[in-house]
Amino acid sequence: MRYLSLDWIDALSDAVARSDDMRTVAAEHSIGVTQVVDGTPEGAVTYHLVVADGAARFGAGPAEPEDVRFVQDWDTAVGVATGEINAQEAFIKGRIRLYGDQQKLITSQAVFRALDAVFSEVRDRTEYA
Repeated sequence: MRYLSLDWIDALSDAVARSDDMRTVAAEHSIGVTQVVDGTPEGAVTYHLVVADGAARFGAGPAEPEDVRFVQDWDTAVGVATGEINAQEAFIKGRIRLYGDQQKLITSQAVFRALDAVFSEVRDRTEYA
């Protein structure tokens, strides 16, 4: 499946829903994250992760509620997803723009560690071209 396609979003949605680690961090954290990727083969793509009250949801469209929004271009998104670009370096260089509650993002790092394991599960089946 192609990276950022609806099939990819659906696969991640299923993986997030099955993840015990995501449920565990969702019991301890609450955050809504929207990702916007411009210039994909399918145009601009928006997807979200919402964790709260012991549940985690991943899907198309913006987070509701939205605490944080990331905006980046296709090349940056592919580079970060494949490990060719360091995400922190992309932030520093302005390739990933962050809007919203930065403190909430910092205190929710456990959510992103758990999410990375879910992404790893889907990464092997993903095409990045």
